[in-house]
Amino acid sequence: MTTPIRVGLIGAGIGRSRTPLLHMAEAAAQGFRLRYDLLDIETQTGDKPSLERLIAEAEAQGFAGLNITHPFKQAVLPLLNELSEDAAALGAVNTVVFGERGRTGHNTDWSGFLEGFRQALPDVPRTVVLQLGAGGAGAAVAYAAQSLKVERLLLSDMDIGRAEALAARMNAVAGRPYVHVVTDLPAAMQDAEGLINTTPMGMAAHPGLPLPAELLAPRHWVADVVYFPLVTPLLALARERGCRTMDGSGMAVFQAVGAFRLFTGEDADPQRMHDTFQAATRVTA
Repeated sequence: MTTPIRVGLIGAGIGRSRTPLLHMAEAAAQGFRLRYDLLDIETQTGDKPSLERLIAEAEAQGFAGLNITHPFKQAVLPLLNELSEDAAALGAVNTVVFGERGRTGHNTDWSGFLEGFRQALPDVPRTVVLQLGAGGAGAAVAYAAQSLKVERLLLSDMDIGRAEALAARMNAVAGRPYVHVVTDLPAAMQDAEGLINTTPMGMAAHPGLPLPAELLAPRHWVADVVYFPLVTPLLALARERGCRTMDGSGMAVFQAVGAFRLFTGEDADPQRMHDTFQAATRVTA
């Protein structure tokens, strides 16, 4: 029996992640075996292992690589040997590949969001967009905003220093000041045509809205990177108000498409992965 390719996901509170199913089902459809383990920092038995230890153990056990999710997409950087061009520009990693050159960090979140957005909201105005969150997912979305031709990205985060650091990084990469840190959400929403939530708000472990409900108007479009639940309180409110919306499924599927290629060297079928995701959503809804 052929030894399966072994990969995994490191994060916190990831028990309901659909990423393992996407990878294993796609490998099976292509005729090979892939084992995908969840390495949840919150459910590890005994002494809580460090991120460094989890990565070292996976590497020693012959994993092909790892996906990295909240809250480790930036914390993982010092533990890697090299970064892809996109990961270096972002300062965030969601995929680590183990190879002859050691540990290489990649980022497929940004391309996942980009492709998901192009499919869900292809024709919405993007002159001024408000983004909530400047963490790992926020970095990916801010980077994708360049390819989406966003003219001004207004960036809000509870940690002003983190927001300012991301804005400086993205503006340096773009060669123009397109990211602007804001603290006045009512004024920002007045200017913005669209809203992107990259914070954990709306997840089962972080219930609620990422901004006051009264700021959302029917003229806004709304995108959310959270995919469990697929319809977050923010998206439910936006749809109630008549806004065009994008849920987190597109980013989840297309980031997995990119990671699958990095782990296996094979191209995934995006539609098949999407169908797998939707089938799992129906079962767990």
